[in-house]
Amino acid sequence: MILILGVLGLQLAFILSYVGAFHAPTPSEISIAVVAPEQISSQLVPQLNSLDGTPLQASAVADEATARQQILDDSTSAALIVDPAGTTDRLLVAGGGGTSVSGAVQTVITGAQAAQQRTAVVEDLVPLQPGDGRGLIGFYLVIGWIVGGYLVAALLGVSAGSRPATTRRAIFRLGALVPYAVLSGLGGAIIVDPVLGAITGHFTALLAVGALLVFAAGAVTMAFQVVFGVLGIGLTVLVFVILGNPTAGGAYQAQLLPPFWRALGYLLPNGAGTETIRRIVYFGGQGIGIHLAVIVAWAVIGALVAVLAARFHYHRALAVEYPVASRDGAQPAPAASDSALA
Repeated sequence: MILILGVLGLQLAFILSYVGAFHAPTPSEISIAVVAPEQISSQLVPQLNSLDGTPLQASAVADEATARQQILDDSTSAALIVDPAGTTDRLLVAGGGGTSVSGAVQTVITGAQAAQQRTAVVEDLVPLQPGDGRGLIGFYLVIGWIVGGYLVAALLGVSAGSRPATTRRAIFRLGALVPYAVLSGLGGAIIVDPVLGAITGHFTALLAVGALLVFAAGAVTMAFQVVFGVLGIGLTVLVFVILGNPTAGGAYQAQLLPPFWRALGYLLPNGAGTETIRRIVYFGGQGIGIHLAVIVAWAVIGALVAVLAARFHYHRALAVEYPVASRDGAQPAPAASDSALA
């Protein structure tokens, strides 16, 4: 009965998380550079920053070259180049940084300029690759890798026990994740690059990120299982599916999500992985360090917790089975089967 109620809770949490994240996407403080003479920018920047709901975070820059470089470095999402001699300006965007963000900026700027009887011609400096429909390929690739990681760890737990009998078995099980993670990273990179041509030109980087994501998901799943037993699978679903997927920046980037989901976005492997792929493919790998650090942290902490929790349960089991030996500090030798992979 408790398990059934737990499943019901996960189901409702799934609905709440996805609907809560996506039911009313609203731009919030999307960065935009403004290039205009000082007498114009000194008025225009405060006007843009004071729009209802603060959809934009505008700042004046010296010239168009600076604005373009900021977009190419992904340090700003868009740039408005004002024509002081006419009524038609130019709006520079980066479709590769997220179509929901570039679309939101266009909508906001169009509305703001309509009141001033001005228009803007849009120029996409970082267009999506032809096979990357709506910029979602990286997101789905990351989700596929993460699903594979937690499914293989869950399968090992179901087939050989959620809690490894010894510390050695826990290490062996983590070791088994490594070749699986490499093969998963390789398979995903092959599918999206040479097979489908969805996102091309970054095969080795995609392979490496994929392997890291799969191992991280598997290690965290194993840690949950060792600590919580079968309930660990439910916690895995909570972290990676219920919270991770809607905050990962797939359909809507973080700048359009409600505050709770926005805050979680880059703290979970889903969002960190999606942003890493996006920056590798469209921004030359600019700024991926912090996102890779998040994924590595999940992998390392998951592996450490899994090993330490397995060690704790092993010694606790010894204390129950051999109370006298445990009090004397002696430790019975594990059975020969303890070295087998489980």
